[in-house]
Parts: sequence; structure tokens; C-alpha cells
Amino acid sequence: MAKRFFPYIMFFLFFSANTEAQTDKNSDLFLELKKQDSVFFERGFNSCDMAYLEKSVDNDLKFYHDKGGFQDKKLFLKRTLENICSDPLKKPVRKVVPGSLEVFPLYSDGNLYGAIQTGEHQFYIREPHKEDVLGGRAKFTTVWTRKDGNWVMSDVLSYDHGGPGHTAITDPLEQLLKDHNISALGLGVIKDGKLTQVKVYGNRGGKTTAPYNSIFNVASLTKPVTALTVLRLVSLGKWNLDEPIDKYWTDPDIAKDPRHKKLTTRIILSHQTGFPNWRWQKPDHRLRFEFDPGSKYQYSGEGYEYLRKAMESKFHKSLEELAKEMVFEPVGMHDTSYIWNGKKDAERIVTGYDREGKPYDIVKNNTPSAADDLMTSVEDYSRFLIAVMDNKLLSKEVFEEMKTAQVETKKNKYFGLGFEIYELGDGEIALSHGGTDKGVNTIAVLLPKTKNGIVIFTNVDDGYRIYEPLINQYLGEAGKKIVRIETE
Repeated sequence: MAKRFFPYIMFFLFFSANTEAQTDKNSDLFLELKKQDSVFFERGFNSCDMAYLEKSVDNDLKFYHDKGGFQDKKLFLKRTLENICSDPLKKPVRKVVPGSLEVFPLYSDGNLYGAIQTGEHQFYIREPHKEDVLGGRAKFTTVWTRKDGNWVMSDVLSYDHGGPGHTAITDPLEQLLKDHNISALGLGVIKDGKLTQVKVYGNRGGKTTAPYNSIFNVASLTKPVTALTVLRLVSLGKWNLDEPIDKYWTDPDIAKDPRHKKLTTRIILSHQTGFPNWRWQKPDHRLRFEFDPGSKYQYSGEGYEYLRKAMESKFHKSLEELAKEMVFEPVGMHDTSYIWNGKKDAERIVTGYDREGKPYDIVKNNTPSAADDLMTSVEDYSRFLIAVMDNKLLSKEVFEEMKTAQVETKKNKYFGLGFEIYELGDGEIALSHGGTDKGVNTIAVLLPKTKNGIVIFTNVDDGYRIYEPLINQYLGEAGKKIVRIETE
């Protein structure tokens, strides 16, 4: 295998040009090129999407390999197909060495026209039903240029190749997953209002590597997206936060109970409806009030579904259509949907598992649920959180309402409009929400004051066990305060 494998692992050219110092790793350029590198290898190299590879490299590609010699575009694609993609039962896959990427901008007459990216990567041999085996390691330098609005690889240098004797550098998070028997983790890290990390670890199902743009069912992380959809309608003057919604919808189960006239969007978004979480959890499967609306807190998915039906009744559009118009398109959430899209989701969906490692059936909703089962990627949901922090969707007044405590749920913890609110002291708050379902544990945390945040998606029943170390690591002292409030 080594004889076939190493001569043809693709990589990378450095040619002389005027460059500036290394780009800050929180900068837009660094993050964009980090994403381009990830997409190129996950989709092209690891998944052998030859059509994608062909359009992602320049027609005048110059590829220099210290073992395999010079390759133009035609030869590069030919060797990739023959030596990388010919045997799916023994497939080389590539992983970048954590922290190794560097980016240097390229300018001409003061205009950015490209960038040089350098780093190290490791290659593994993947066989069905076996652990990946280290195949080797190399350094790379890539020149990316902008053509017709897209980034393409124009020059590549791949060098310092070493065999399996090279020491593998592992990401400590991979060990964390092994320790907690978590087969897939999606992680998004936000610093200073910018998405600085998008990582997906593990497998989406069986031994199939989870790509960077894997689709996760995020359970109740659906609710903040629904909340922002309706709050944007409020901001646009198309919906009233405090208007009784019986004007648009009344559930037949409670039509004879006059308390249904008290239900408003504010009460629903802050979980004060008086409804149980789900009616199907009751012996008769009927919806009823368990206390007067607005009098206290009780978490309820039924409330959000009630709101969905009212919205759809008024606007004559599905929640999917409303969210696409109000949130998905403005934010750029192209991999997010309330409903199952077989063509898009089937090849990227992450399977959920129980504690014994048995897979759950994948949820494939044909109609949207306002409270559950949103399908999304780490990058999309992180973009959503940044849009929330930057208030790109709401009026100033509605944004302040969203962050205002509506009802206390425990000491130093409240529900606002769509998000839980943690009082961290010194005027600092955290906005958060979690999601739990069969084979799903997810959480998102925002710190509006510092504009930091984190997205954690896991695909197991007890994935919550890694929340604390990740929140502590990436959110520092604020994260530790959140953990203390949750555990006290």
C-alpha cells in the first residue's frame, strides 16, 4: 500500500510573490482559507468527488510532489482517480494536523488576489469495520487564487513525506470522544464575533467519516431558530408579541377552556403556557392546561407547536417557508431545514446511537416541528448565533426584549424569548439553549458582552458528559460560572 499511496498524495507549491505577515487566525481570510482547505479534502480527496476536484483547481495547475514529480491538472486528476479513489475498501483519507495551518495574503497594487496556505497533514488507510491506520505525514504549501468569485488551487507543493514511522499528532478532543464513547462531535467556536473553528470529529454512521459539513438533528436547538423567526416578524411589524393568538389558532383540545385566550407569543417563547412538554406523554394524549398561562415556568414543546400553527394560519406559509425568508436566507444557512431533504441530507446525516451503541432510526419529518428535529450543520448554526449576537435580524427594541429575563427557572437562571439567560455577575449574561432526544445531545452558548460562543453537537444519549470540559476550555471563567449555576 505504501508504494501506491505516497507517490500520489496530492500537495503543494510555493512560488515567489510579495506577501504580508501571517494572517491572524481569527481573521476572515484565515477562516475562509481554513474552510476551503477542509472542504477541498473532505469532499474531494476523502470522498472522491472528482467533479468538485476538477472545478476547484486551476486549469493551469502546477503541482509539485517530492516523491511523485510534477503534475499538471490532467495528470493530477488522473493519478487521484487511479491511486486514491480506485479502491473504496482501502481508502486513503487526509486529516490536517491541528494548529498547523498558516495563511499569508497575496497583494498586487494593493488588491488581494490570493493567499499562500501552509501546514501539515496526516494520511490514514481506512478499511471497512477497522480502525484507521496511519499511513504517513507530509508538509504542504498551497497557493489559492480568486477567479470569478471563487477560490481555486493554482499552485501546490507537497513535500517532506514520511511513512508510518512518523509520529501521529492527535487532537486531544479525539481522546475525549474515545473516553466517553462518542462516535461523532460537531464543534463550532466563536471568538470576538467571528467563527474561528468548525470541526466535525468521528463517523456519521458505521465507519463513514463525518465530513466538516455533516448534518445533525439538533433536537430542541430548533426552538431558538423558531423564536428568531417570529421575533423578526415582530420587528417587521407583521406580528404582535403580546396579542392573544386565538385570533389565528385555537387547539380543539382546549377550545372550551377560556384560558386559551391568554396565550401570547411572549408567554409561549418563555415557556409559561401551562402546557406539558408533549401531550403524547399523557395517558389520553390530549392537550390541557396544568396551570394558568403566564403564572409560572414549565418547559413545553407544545407551546412552540401551538405558535407554529397560529403563524402558518395567519401567513398561509409553512414554518419552513417563513424561516427560510426570515432567518435562513439572511444569515446564509444553506444546510438548515425543518424537514428532511433526501437528496441533500442522506449522504451527510449523522446517525444517533444509544448507550449500548445501537443506532436509532433517522428522523425524516415531512412537515416542520417548531420545537424539535431541525437539521443543520455546525457552520450554519454558528452563523445563526453570530447573527443573533450582532443583532442582524431584529429591531433594537425586540433584541432587548429577547435578552430580558421573562421568568426565573432557578437561581441566576431565567428564560427570555427563545433563549435561557444566565446571570454571570458584573452585568454579564450568557444566552443558551440545549437539545436532547434519542441519540442527540446538543448545546449552544453565547456571551453577548465578549461576543464569544460555542456550539456542541453530539450523536449519543449521554453526549452531555463532554459539555463541561468543552465549555470550560473555550469560554473560560464565564463558562465555569455557567457550569456552577447548572450544578448548584
